[in-house]
Amino acid sequence: MSILTSLTPTPTGLAAARKHTALPKADALIEALPWLARHRGRTVVIKFGGNAMVDARLKTAFAEDILFLHHAGLRPVVVHGGGPQISAQLDKHGLVSEFKAGLRVTTDEAMDVVRMVLAGQVQRELVGMLNRYGPHAVGMTGEDARLMTADKKYARIDGESVDIGRVGEVAQIDTGVVRALLEDGRIPVISSIARSTDDRDADDGGVFNVNADTAAAAMAAALGAEILMILTDVEGLYRDWPHSDEVISRLTATELGELLPGLASGMIPKMQGCLHAVRGGVGSARVIDGRVRHSVLLEIFSDEGIGTTIVPDKAPGTGTGTASGTRTAPGTDSGLTEGVAA
Repeated sequence: MSILTSLTPTPTGLAAARKHTALPKADALIEALPWLARHRGRTVVIKFGGNAMVDARLKTAFAEDILFLHHAGLRPVVVHGGGPQISAQLDKHGLVSEFKAGLRVTTDEAMDVVRMVLAGQVQRELVGMLNRYGPHAVGMTGEDARLMTADKKYARIDGESVDIGRVGEVAQIDTGVVRALLEDGRIPVISSIARSTDDRDADDGGVFNVNADTAAAAMAAALGAEILMILTDVEGLYRDWPHSDEVISRLTATELGELLPGLASGMIPKMQGCLHAVRGGVGSARVIDGRVRHSVLLEIFSDEGIGTTIVPDKAPGTGTGTASGTRTAPGTDSGLTEGVAA
């Protein structure tokens, strides 16, 4: 028998290769390769919220996604709220949960609960999950190292300003501590609480509850992130809700700006955040369905992607933005539903 003959696969060997159960895994890794090459070393800010925060399987999948990004060479930063947990604790304390223009009305008593839940419950649980496989995650709030400072925010209802308590609008972000952690190979996990810009208020312990979508967008812009990703409880931005459940897969900043006035109040902070991010230099902002396991990986490392992507008006390499609904691989050319703030 010749060497060539001995190396020729037999019919039995070919059948075994075709039936090899690991082949789909190899195909998935190969599909991810161009996206890995493109995103390696880049900063990605992910807002963690919605059902992904309360469903055990989704929480585990989210932590696995973040660890995958970290080990694949990306630099993930997690910003989180805690709407469901805050509402549950307010109920236990006999405090009413109230929302105006999609933002939680936060009294001084409610702020104490918000602070406790975000920094003492939600953050600790997520940091613990990320650190099961090594000393990766470091938790902080916007108070730490004056990471995030905020001014008092008023809701706009029917054209008028409405006082909603200790709710803040991000005024400044000092990214020094976050950049230091990223350079040290850590995963920052940030609670959306901010120090008051009023020093007298801050000296008295004054802090603000900041909408987590808004905080994540401001952080992404300040860091010059490649991607802002917001997890929510819908598939994305619907084209003609409630008459259609078709999801808009891609929008330019200008197109989103034109749609904003007609959005439901719960979606407005998310889309305003996306708009702020891409106009502030972030490469793209994505609103994705956090009810889907491993939605973060599906969005970043697959050709199809999920959810709605917002891009600058002039997309790099194409000369113009596009709302065609297509998703192109690296290097190629080519809603409205209610939500609540933390």
